[in-house]
Amino acid sequence: MSDAQWERTLTVTTAEQTHALAAAVGEVLEAGDLLVLTGELGAGKTTFTQGLGEGLGVRAGIISPTFVLVRIHPNLPDGPRPGGPDLVHVDAYRLDSTAEIDDIDLENTMDTAVTVVEWGRDRVEHLSDSRLEVDLHRSVGGAAAAPTTDGDVMDFDTDDDDEPRTIVFRGFGPRWAEAPQVLETTSPVKGL
Repeated sequence: MSDAQWERTLTVTTAEQTHALAAAVGEVLEAGDLLVLTGELGAGKTTFTQGLGEGLGVRAGIISPTFVLVRIHPNLPDGPRPGGPDLVHVDAYRLDSTAEIDDIDLENTMDTAVTVVEWGRDRVEHLSDSRLEVDLHRSVGGAAAAPTTDGDVMDFDTDDDDEPRTIVFRGFGPRWAEAPQVLETTSPVKGL
């Protein structure tokens, strides 16, 4: 658990549950929050981010920013959280260092948006003194799983969105001194 102040582990069995859990988490996020998502391909990082976007009340249509690195999803003035933060969605998979992260200039939006970085572990911790880490793990791998150079497993069989996933949340820094209430209940979302 390293220097995390707390850790919570939840299990979801469908993509809809992943989305609903993330939407509940999104409702408690504030401008300046940094989330670091980790998980093999097909683990549900984009589904999770779509749920966060719903909870934040940002414009729909969240897709993975793999080829553009950063996508900004503005808060909807007529949504559930008018005046709330935008969502900055980053894919750091092809970035090798903190210098490359700094080159995309996230500091300009950190104070006014919620920043979600897929593949950000060991790359974005310097951006904020607080962060929420979210690890998504698929329960099956099989023949399609391929080890990466850093020991993670990339699973290219992403056809089964409704297989069970374990989602581990860890809070770091003063903003996350305590786990959000939504993670303290045994069933944070309907159907879990």
